[in-house]
Amino acid sequence: MKKNQDRIDATRRRVLTGAAGMAAAVSAGSLIAAVTPSQTEGPFFPIADQADKDADLSRIDGRTGSAEGEIVVVEGRVLDESGQPVEAVVIDVWQANVHGRYAHEADPNPAPLDPNFQGWAKLVSDADGRYRFRTIKPGPYRVGEAWSRPPHIHFKVARRGYHELITQMYFAGEPLNELDRLLQSVPEDRRGQLVVDFQPQDDDAPHGTFDLTIAAV
Repeated sequence: MKKNQDRIDATRRRVLTGAAGMAAAVSAGSLIAAVTPSQTEGPFFPIADQADKDADLSRIDGRTGSAEGEIVVVEGRVLDESGQPVEAVVIDVWQANVHGRYAHEADPNPAPLDPNFQGWAKLVSDADGRYRFRTIKPGPYRVGEAWSRPPHIHFKVARRGYHELITQMYFAGEPLNELDRLLQSVPEDRRGQLVVDFQPQDDDAPHGTFDLTIAAV
């Protein structure tokens, strides 16, 4: 009887040990973050260099005016697939102005330019992978008869040892999000990675958090 009980106890230990191992594996697997979905670069990546590419797109150095539109602050972290921060990542950010027009010679949009809107920033993530910039909420613009792009901001994320990421950030609650061909092309369960909810701050503009996950080469 004792030998039978010993065999039963040993079997139970093996089952429990195996279950614990499986749980640990699942837990470890859950730490693998999905890479931020990529999006097209679009035709209006800045081609002409400009002196002012700092983290405040709402103003241009040497000018007293500020950009038209609602000021917002975008912040976040650049992470690898294990959730660890990645420092010294170069992040290009560019967008349309409040009227939906890019400061790009190829943009056919007849909407006015904003002489006080920077339009393009070049950022570098810090030791904690963090970045932050101040800008205005861009306006929508028509692409064709049946398609208008919702407000969005373009990102190009690059660092040696990692695959370059080109993507776009969208604003939560925009009706055009549901009709946008680029955003809707992202699998539904990953679409939320690109949509940011901006919350008002007591002493500043609305803030939104947009974390970026990149894959090592």
